[in-house]
Amino acid sequence: MKKIVLLCLTVFLCQWSFAQSDKETIEETLSENDLRGHIGFLASDALKGRDVDSDGLAAAAAYLRANFIRYGVKTLPGMDDYYQHVGLKSVTPPSSGFIRVGDVALKHGEDFIQIDGNNLTLNDKKFLFVEHGMEGDYKAKKAKGKILVALCGDGEDQTPQAWFGMAADKRKLAKEAGAVGLVEIYQNVQLPWKFLTSFAMRTSMDLDEGGEEAGDFQHLWMSTTDEKALEAVKAKKGKMSISVKGSSIDRFTSPNVVGWIEGTDPKLKDEFVIYSAHYDHIGIGRANEEGDSIYNGTRDNAIGTSGVLAAVENLSKYPTKRSALFILFTAEEKGLLGSRWYVENSPIPLDKIAYCFNIDNAGYNNTELVTVFGLGRTTAGRHMIDACKEFGLRAIDDPAPEQNLFDRSDNVNFAKKGIPAPTFSMGFDAFDDRIYKYYHQANDNPDSVDYGYILKYVQSFILSGRKIANDPAKPFWTEGDKYYEAGVELYKNK
Repeated sequence: MKKIVLLCLTVFLCQWSFAQSDKETIEETLSENDLRGHIGFLASDALKGRDVDSDGLAAAAAYLRANFIRYGVKTLPGMDDYYQHVGLKSVTPPSSGFIRVGDVALKHGEDFIQIDGNNLTLNDKKFLFVEHGMEGDYKAKKAKGKILVALCGDGEDQTPQAWFGMAADKRKLAKEAGAVGLVEIYQNVQLPWKFLTSFAMRTSMDLDEGGEEAGDFQHLWMSTTDEKALEAVKAKKGKMSISVKGSSIDRFTSPNVVGWIEGTDPKLKDEFVIYSAHYDHIGIGRANEEGDSIYNGTRDNAIGTSGVLAAVENLSKYPTKRSALFILFTAEEKGLLGSRWYVENSPIPLDKIAYCFNIDNAGYNNTELVTVFGLGRTTAGRHMIDACKEFGLRAIDDPAPEQNLFDRSDNVNFAKKGIPAPTFSMGFDAFDDRIYKYYHQANDNPDSVDYGYILKYVQSFILSGRKIANDPAKPFWTEGDKYYEAGVELYKNK
């Protein structure tokens, strides 16, 4: 009789366990104190703002790695550790330089800036105007040995962020055509020239993809303030001299922290849902009125990083049908560099990734909301709406489209490849002073946030991911979205 009772009890407990809802598993595996612990460490003064190539960021990476080990997360194929080493370079801009065309001389830092290159002098090289410098602009053009002149952008997307994003592809096309340099003409009211030069004259960071030295090729942006120079380069003939001096490059690596948990469905486990966040911030800067100079980055993005760690714990105990891929990116604050590196060097074929569910934050001003950049742009938006509702929150789409926030976080590098990829963010109904009070400020400390709200926010993130990962229907872009065709090309008939 005892054996029968024990057997019945075991069956009952198993049935009760299987009957747990997704919501209940999250409530079981995540508490407010769990989040206080993660956020309290990642945004502590001891980590000094988690700047790239700092001891603080290294400590944060070690903490993430330790939690992956703790919950049995697997390393990715071909990797013997959780660190994907991202090649980076820190670039100090030239101290002096000139562009001379005809009898006009332009000065570096005032009339032009260096986008890519090293110390180099090019004397009396023929130049060639190639419209926007896109692939179709090179037909019947003899570019070998010449300096190419082009208009910034592609003639369609007018955002400065997009122009920066196009720069590498334009440079590649120019090099393949045999050119020795590329000068782009910049004019954009969204980012006036004086603000652009202020930004460009600082030490910057970019991916270091190895191989050739940057000094083999000059890529410059030129202002339109000197009308005579503009007329000369648009004349589409003549010669140009370029000289830049005083620049330097420091090369190093910084890790993305990556791992995965296998799904439970025999077929769907071959597809992956990414749970991602960036774990870097901006380090030490100008002190505030209280004398605090450590920019702890609680909202941006210790909270998002902690959300991924909470998902790791939940999914390690209660896996979903699709496999889970966890990526904590480095160098987001330097230009989305960690995610750019990942999509170009993914150990998992990109067409196996069904969804990238990114979590990133600037701040919040409404604790009844969750703001999702791209809520209506994929077929999985309904899952986020339902998940938020279960935890007493309301999901809304981007309330500040003029900020172009969808394209300003790591999700966009996956979107460009065709992978559906929104960003899950804390609730705000306007990008206003309540956001700027903490966004990239020294007072963004762990004691400045509402942990009751953060708990519901992270719970909603995990539940959204679970719903997406357990849905038999594969998520995709909403037809007509600007990344829809890239998705069709990536997945084809898969």
